[in-house]
Amino acid sequence: MFLGLRGFPHVQGGVEKHAEQLCPLLVEQGCQVDVIVRSNYQPDDIGSEWQCVKFHGLWAPKHKGLEAIIHTFLGVLFAAIKRPDILHIHAIGPALMVPLARVLGLKVVVTHHGPDYDRQKWGGFARTMLKLGEYVGMRYANARIVISKVIGDMVLNKHHVSSILIPNGVTLPTMPQSMTALQELNLEEGKYVLLVSRLVPEKRHLDLISAFRQSGLHGWKLALVGASDHPDDYVRALQRAVASFPEIVMTGYKSGLGLRELYAHAGMFVLPSSHEGLPIAMLEALSYGLPVIASDIPANLEVGLDADHYFKLGNIDDLAAHLKDFSTQQLSAKQRSEIQKWVAERYNWAEIAAKTMQVYHSI
Repeated sequence: MFLGLRGFPHVQGGVEKHAEQLCPLLVEQGCQVDVIVRSNYQPDDIGSEWQCVKFHGLWAPKHKGLEAIIHTFLGVLFAAIKRPDILHIHAIGPALMVPLARVLGLKVVVTHHGPDYDRQKWGGFARTMLKLGEYVGMRYANARIVISKVIGDMVLNKHHVSSILIPNGVTLPTMPQSMTALQELNLEEGKYVLLVSRLVPEKRHLDLISAFRQSGLHGWKLALVGASDHPDDYVRALQRAVASFPEIVMTGYKSGLGLRELYAHAGMFVLPSSHEGLPIAMLEALSYGLPVIASDIPANLEVGLDADHYFKLGNIDDLAAHLKDFSTQQLSAKQRSEIQKWVAERYNWAEIAAKTMQVYHSI
């Protein structure tokens, strides 16, 4: 039984994308998978089952600070009634409920998706609660999974416990030939910079906007794909920043064919963020064979691209220079295929599912 995510499929978020890819593969390996979702996020047209994964919708308040913890508390009580063999909790905020789950006799696996207390959106109290969630989650779970070596090293150094490294993955896409989304947004194939992420401060959209304007790429546009679960001052700042620049497009949340079209026909993908666990959006961009530029934070460096793909975090001049340089590089179909092959070999969901099953059997 999975707990700690909003829902899926087609729900925004890295943990949500992780579960969307992983759960059906666990079913294929003979595991019955139930997912406790937040009823106000789960798509209405999905119903109670998808690809043999069963959903249980529980209420959660639409409040940035309380939503996850209240839903997880209710989810643990629900799990105590249903008695799954394994309760798999995702992220360190929900991990605050690990001691309760253990007291109720459940076997718990926690996946650490990243130190969320480093996210800029949280205040002092929330950061303290997230650190406490990490502390009890790592120390009291029956088994711990981390999605990157950086996180695993941090867990060992801070909490003196071992963990199992199982990264995020990619599935090579079927490349769409259609361009409906591009036509609707007035984008030209191969002539736009793409960023796909939630609209939160740690993704540093404003850095990319400044660098894009500074780079002066003739004929290019910037497409910012994503939305905010809780619109705030940051979102309003983004809207003001792009208001008078028609070459910068905020598309809102995209999924399905529209998102696939935007990935498939982009000129490059940029991830300027200051915080990541192991960036699924970056892996997805590579699965489409896109040239990728990313900030030089440890989680992005761990993906393993060549040094010229990284720029110094927060350095607008450096990012603008990378944009100029990459805009002159036209990759051939063979080069894009090599990028796809490289990322598929390193981040394979089928192998990730098999390793996750090993963790379940171990406890």
